Amino acid sequence: MQTSSDRHEYPAHWEADVVLRDGGTARIRPITVDDAERLVSFYEQVSDESKYYRFFAPYPRLSAKDVHRFTHHDFVDRVGLAATVGGEFIATVRYDRIGADGMPASAPADEAEVAFLVQDAHQGRGVASALLEHIAAVARERGIRRFAAEVLPANTKMIKVFTDAGYQQKRSFEDGVVRLEFGLEPTDRSVAVQRAREQRAEARSVQRLLAPGSVAVIGAGRTPGGVGRSVLANLRDAGFAGRLYAVNRAVREKELDGVPAYPSVRDIEGPVDLAVVAVPAAQVPEVVTECGEHGVQGLVVVSAGYAESGPEGHDRQRELVRMARAYGMRIIGPNAFGVINTAPDVRLNASLAPEMPRSGRIGLFAQSGAIGIALLSRLHRRGGGVTGVTGVSTFVSSGNRADVSGNDVIQYWYEDPDTDVVLMYLESIGNPRKFTRLARRTAAVKPLVVVQGARHGAAPQGHAVRATRLPHATVSAVLRQAGVIRVDTITELVDAGLLLARQPLPAGPRVAILGNSESLGLLTYDACLAEGLRPLPPVDLTTAASADDFHRVLSEALADDACDAVVVTAIPALGETSPDDAALAEALRSAAAATPSKPVLVVHVELGGLAEALSAAASTAPQAGDRTPAATSGTPQPPATPAAPPAAPTRPLAAETAAPARSADSPLTPVPPADSRPTPVRPADSRLIPAYPAAERAVRALAEAVKYAQWRREAAEPGRVPEYEDIDEKGAARQIDELLARDEGLALGAEDTGVLLGRYGIQVREARPAPTPDEAVAAAETLGYPVALKTTAPQLRHRADLGGVRLDLADEEQLRRAYTELTELFGGPEELRPVVQAMAPRGVDTIVRTVVDPAAGAVLSFGLAGPASQLLGDMAHRLIPATERDAASLVRSIRTAPLLFGWRGSAPVDTGALEELLLRVSRLVDDHPEVVAVSLEPVVVAPHGLSVLGATVRLARPPARDDLGPRTLPVY
Repeated sequence: MQTSSDRHEYPAHWEADVVLRDGGTARIRPITVDDAERLVSFYEQVSDESKYYRFFAPYPRLSAKDVHRFTHHDFVDRVGLAATVGGEFIATVRYDRIGADGMPASAPADEAEVAFLVQDAHQGRGVASALLEHIAAVARERGIRRFAAEVLPANTKMIKVFTDAGYQQKRSFEDGVVRLEFGLEPTDRSVAVQRAREQRAEARSVQRLLAPGSVAVIGAGRTPGGVGRSVLANLRDAGFAGRLYAVNRAVREKELDGVPAYPSVRDIEGPVDLAVVAVPAAQVPEVVTECGEHGVQGLVVVSAGYAESGPEGHDRQRELVRMARAYGMRIIGPNAFGVINTAPDVRLNASLAPEMPRSGRIGLFAQSGAIGIALLSRLHRRGGGVTGVTGVSTFVSSGNRADVSGNDVIQYWYEDPDTDVVLMYLESIGNPRKFTRLARRTAAVKPLVVVQGARHGAAPQGHAVRATRLPHATVSAVLRQAGVIRVDTITELVDAGLLLARQPLPAGPRVAILGNSESLGLLTYDACLAEGLRPLPPVDLTTAASADDFHRVLSEALADDACDAVVVTAIPALGETSPDDAALAEALRSAAAATPSKPVLVVHVELGGLAEALSAAASTAPQAGDRTPAATSGTPQPPATPAAPPAAPTRPLAAETAAPARSADSPLTPVPPADSRPTPVRPADSRLIPAYPAAERAVRALAEAVKYAQWRREAAEPGRVPEYEDIDEKGAARQIDELLARDEGLALGAEDTGVLLGRYGIQVREARPAPTPDEAVAAAETLGYPVALKTTAPQLRHRADLGGVRLDLADEEQLRRAYTELTELFGGPEELRPVVQAMAPRGVDTIVRTVVDPAAGAVLSFGLAGPASQLLGDMAHRLIPATERDAASLVRSIRTAPLLFGWRGSAPVDTGALEELLLRVSRLVDDHPEVVAVSLEPVVVAPHGLSVLGATVRLARPPARDDLGPRTLPVY
């Protein structure tokens, strides 16, 4: 630690874990006086060339004076940071504050010289880029605004670190040295560079866990049974393509179940990429140390006894993560169910699932092991009547997700060419800001379907996350804004996922319905209307319809330009002309294949054979050439477009997958054995037709696909945040600083509120206090009749239904009478706090609000005023900053929106003025994070213009935005 002569205490908040370019981790921390030996050892391992680049001359060793200088810092004008792995330095960076003359200086000088040194063995891992982000953040915190660096022209790697960072730069060349100067304020380009690096690094870190070349199961028992031995058997039986080892401290045999066995991971001669840890929690720290020293790249910890068990377990979990990251390892778990990768050149089943799921193109993430096995089972068996041999590309069950989370896995799936659809079961979201940002980017190229558990209560005990004050409905709306397909149950998750896995996205909401049951067609028609779709009149083929009839009518519907999707309904039929299951399935498949641009769904009732026949007609299981090998290199791939669907086999696959629909409804149905027979070759143009046992389920899945397709089309041309020339941003900033100088957190008075909102072009209609009847009359005469008399007491505010408001008071007599009535009904003026306000033009009363949530960010909300909307929770929400498109959709997405557009013959109101108000409020909150809450109520929207009748604003010092700082791994 620092000596008493140092000016500042050790800044522990500068410590951070980061993911490097190759997927490994490093710890960044300040350098202290205790690091002298580490610094000397580090310097001895640096090549002479790197030393020359750093000091511009041969510099074989550090003198005692050098060591003192590089380890003694005041953490203000002189700062040094080190990147460490296993407790040893792999890179260093330092800055020294300088004045205009280039000499050492103190504040208010705002420039510093910066220099790096990276150990040769770790160059190319992105260490210097990560250190630059962190030293720049430290410098900004200490009042430094610019960095200067002198670099030899031959040191192209270091020049590239600076030039690629995205900051505004100035370059000069003098005396044989390149001098670079750049500002430290983040720019759009620097943030984009940082996030691109984050995506590549985090995706690579997950790839190392899902596509290892070697796996060791630590804790594999000597006798059958137990968690470790089960995982070992699952890996072996899946045909893992890499090297597999069993580790047990008590082992004496050379093999367990034909797998090479060792007493310690240290005894394994070759490298180990992934270790599955299945030992008691008390033994895990020793195992982690052994793995770290052996160079293991990642851990799947299935051991329990961590945060899910209470405070002591939570402390144990934090220490586990700290130890693993110190060695550059990432962790899935603890208390994890495991991971699966079905790629033919990987075949990894490092999980407790007894059978390998079929290979396919669905990525599956579950925080719960029980839900994970249920989802695997339903996908495998086409549970609940959903058909098609649908498979999984990769599966991750994160348990307590102390390290690797859903955010990391989304980063991987975003660029994974083997994954077309992402299904996620979440019980908590550790970093909602980041999740929303990643979801928006991923949803632009592939569907992301999410079901969230623990929606109405606390997260599971093992999930240490930052609390959000936002209700679930708000979180759900924010996720939908980001393109996430939000569903409520795991059944809906599978239903939507199977439709999206192989069917094209619908071009619109127009749905054709055809089938051999008039009643089932009508049920489907009603379900479409309930979900906001536009169904065409159902076509009843009658129970005598043949397979050719189905083929002909389906072909006609798909060819109709007035149709965007088709739902086929089918019931069992008797008679000589009735088609058998295989014939009907082939008729539907061939008709759908002729028009591959429109989705087709089947609703079947007690027609189990059709489900299996449809799976025979089409499958999402990849065939030869359908899947590229799972990524095993660090080269990022562009987001995949859906691969060509595999095609129909020469025989039905009913025997492979037949299962009554009812059996799959059990959430813990065991995964049935995977078929060992080779998958037949299929024509390239076939596609899965999903079948559902109920019209409501099919239509609900289709409605989600329609909304997602609309979002994709809109996301292709993102909206614009408008500029308004009359906004006084600097004046608002000065006012906010002055107000916060008086109080760190405060609700503004009416006058200050009006002034602040006015700077953003938001005019609040004046309301004058009326503590006496005479003062009420004087106020009315000043404002002009007619007026409104309102109470501002908290219990009556905005409650016209309780009688606390009197409107359209045309003269003094009416005003005095209303004043007397209010005071007689509700109490004295000192309690009621009455005000007088000029009447606004008649219109629709609405509410505009914003709130800044520490976890999710700033949210803009809109709804109609009144108890009915509040009772129904009819509010719409969007993240700030809102675009023009966001504002328009916000106004139209509430259920009571028809009242704004001329419902039942009323005059439409000025929604353009309303949208502008929403955008101005959004700008205010986005420009000034100190504005933590705004409430405009009511906002009366008239046919021409609007009136803000009430407003409150609350200010506070904003919390730190971790999403705008340097890349760091979270600590839960």
